[in-house]
Amino acid sequence: MGRIIAYIAAAIFIFFGVLFIWATFNPQGQPIWLVVGVISVLIGFGLIVLVSRRAASSQLGGNNVTLKIDLPGNVNMDTLKCKSCGGTLSPDNIAMVAGAPVVTCPFCHTTYQLTEEPKW
Repeated sequence: MGRIIAYIAAAIFIFFGVLFIWATFNPQGQPIWLVVGVISVLIGFGLIVLVSRRAASSQLGGNNVTLKIDLPGNVNMDTLKCKSCGGTLSPDNIAMVAGAPVVTCPFCHTTYQLTEEPKW
C-alpha cells in the first residue's frame, strides 16, 4: 500500500514539476518557477528510485526454503565419493538448486546433480 502511495506522489511531483517548467517559458512566467519545477521533478524521480530499491531489497532477503525429507523405513547412509577425484563428500557439500540436489566437491570443485538409481 505504501508503494502505491509513493508512486502516486511521485507522479504528482513530476506532473506539477513539468507544468512549472513549461510555465516558465510563458511570457508571464518567472525564473523561480524553473527552479521549483526542476526540484519537483527531481523529488518525483527520487521517490521512484527509493521505492523501487526498497522493493528489490525486500524481495532478496525474504525467501528462505527449508526442505525436510521423510524417508520410509530404515535407511543406511553410504559414503558419498566425488566422481572426478574420489574425495569424500559430506552433507554440507549438497545444496538444492532449482529443486534438484546438487553436490560440489570441496577438493576439485566439480559440480554435478545427484541422481537416484532405481532399487530394482
